[in-house]
Amino acid sequence: MGRIQLTLACDEYDRTNALALGEIVPEGIDLNYLRLPVEETFWRMLRHHEFDIAEMSLSSYLMHRSRSDEFLAIPVFPSRYFRHSCIFIHTRSGIDSPEDLAGKRVGVPEYQMTAPMWQRAFLQHDYGVPPSAMQWFQGGLEQPGRVEKEPLKLPADIKIQPISPEQTLSQMLATGEIDALLSARAPSSFTPKRPGSVVRLFPDYKRVEQEYFRRTGIFPIMHVIALRNDVVTKYPWAAQNLYKAFCQAKDRLFAQMKQTAALHLSLPWLMAELEETQQIMGADFWPYGVAANCTVLEAATQSSYEQGLTPRKLAVDEIFLASTLDAFKI
Repeated sequence: MGRIQLTLACDEYDRTNALALGEIVPEGIDLNYLRLPVEETFWRMLRHHEFDIAEMSLSSYLMHRSRSDEFLAIPVFPSRYFRHSCIFIHTRSGIDSPEDLAGKRVGVPEYQMTAPMWQRAFLQHDYGVPPSAMQWFQGGLEQPGRVEKEPLKLPADIKIQPISPEQTLSQMLATGEIDALLSARAPSSFTPKRPGSVVRLFPDYKRVEQEYFRRTGIFPIMHVIALRNDVVTKYPWAAQNLYKAFCQAKDRLFAQMKQTAALHLSLPWLMAELEETQQIMGADFWPYGVAANCTVLEAATQSSYEQGLTPRKLAVDEIFLASTLDAFKI
């Protein structure tokens, strides 16, 4: 049997670049790597099942997995991000601390997004502000008309009001129509070089995020890699081979980052940043696999259940294909 052809939709990352360029090839697979923006990929995969394999929002995947086995993930995490830096407030909203978010009008591009899921989790557990304490407004960040990818069945005490078809959350935050924004992207109304009416809730976010990691051990996972079930059924060996290839691509990046003869990434103080990060988070601070990510995955499944996104707490092992939970060793 010849090599099979599979299409992967995934954004362009340094940790997946060797796959995108064909420098690392999954055994037995000709990979058609489509470099697409993440929001478009999520929408097209969840709504229309267009790709054999796709990067997928962790939160949306957990929701879909609790209802269906149409998609099955491998424990590859192309996107991770501490999200304290992505909470924005209006300067005249009366918000001086996270606790002040109680009773405020808070915008989200989609309530189910992974970034707001993690943000709601630390607001609740670290600052005592549960999701039910805020008034939620949902809509497009920069373009009107955005809707949720997956249908929501939330607790009765969570009220979400769609914004009008002509409005955007960025504009509403700038004018004070909402008090705060939980997002994955900075709104265009935020201009850090010329501070205006929109500022970060955590100006010293790097220090806050490092302290969060030291305390919790959580480096939030944003995205997973998911295969359509029909692909897994037809090619049951493909998932393990893809997983191995993703790991090889990440390992190549880490080896390149350590090179001092020439900088592999365009950051003047790359080595200082790398050494500081490894001192705080360990040598492999971007691990793949389930065993190395149990703490983060348990927190994600618990938060998804607590916030009413999933009807029950999913077990970590049921999220991922069984063939990627162990590996052959000589």
